[in-house]
Amino acid sequence: MTATDMTVKSTAGTHDVAAAPRSHPGRWIAAAALVALCAGWVLSLWSNQNIDHATIADFLFDGRILQGVLLTVGLTVCSMLLATAFAVALAVMRLSANPVLRVVSWGYTWFFRGTPLLVQIVFWGYLGLLYEKISLGVPFTSIHFFSANTNTIVTPFVAGLLALGMNEAAYASEIVRAGLLSVDHGQVEAAHSLGMSPAYTLRRIIVPQAMRVIIPPMGNETISMLKNTALLQLIAVPELYTRASWISAQNLSQVELLIVASAWYLVLTSVLSVPQYYLERRYGRGAGRSMPTTPWQQARHTATRIRTRVAQVAHTNPRNARTEADS
Repeated sequence: MTATDMTVKSTAGTHDVAAAPRSHPGRWIAAAALVALCAGWVLSLWSNQNIDHATIADFLFDGRILQGVLLTVGLTVCSMLLATAFAVALAVMRLSANPVLRVVSWGYTWFFRGTPLLVQIVFWGYLGLLYEKISLGVPFTSIHFFSANTNTIVTPFVAGLLALGMNEAAYASEIVRAGLLSVDHGQVEAAHSLGMSPAYTLRRIIVPQAMRVIIPPMGNETISMLKNTALLQLIAVPELYTRASWISAQNLSQVELLIVASAWYLVLTSVLSVPQYYLERRYGRGAGRSMPTTPWQQARHTATRIRTRVAQVAHTNPRNARTEADS
């Protein structure tokens, strides 16, 4: 090593600059203000003299409330399965070359999106007023294989399931159709050139790639479906909100039971958000160079950055103090 190299090296070591990230005080002030507002709102609710916390604690895990929670989850799952099956069929029909199938799919979507869900629930709940019996047989003849009273078959649970599922199918079909259209048509042509049938191409080539577009809005629709089950109170389906209303009508604790129902809805929506996140992460693997981090990984990275920043501050301050003392 020459003398010139030693001189440059010693000069560089003498004039090292400790680079620090730029501070953003405005962000911290805004964050502190939001945290203070939220904390004040929660504290005002908790300390409100008009809320009986003992009643909330008594009914939060009450057997009737838990039965309503289970029924709400069952309705959500069954309705989404029904809606998904209908949505896939309607989306394929809408993209079909057959004009009759396209018109039928468009008409279904137009009707169920154009009428309020509340009206559809009432219609299905009082279907017995329109049809006294449901029969199965040969059309336009007197031959009947099966016949039963409408109210026996279409119970309040079945009516709510049909109303929620068929209404959701109209919205979900557009989501599925958008996902199918997002796949490049060249891949379909390549699959056909390899001898794949249209059904096999749809199942193995198109749908797996379309899931990246379909999963996020379908997750939101599932959460909306969970909350829409509260509308089934109109036809006396004993789901979570209905049971909470029945109990509050007996003990006149309306606000407390509303808080209990809201707490359970928040818990259920939070639980549903977890599989949605990991499904999005799974089907988004080919969209970027790296997989998105999980919440646990984000928390670990944040903790590491905080420790690194604290160590930098602790290492920089003594050096600055010594420099000022020397000067």
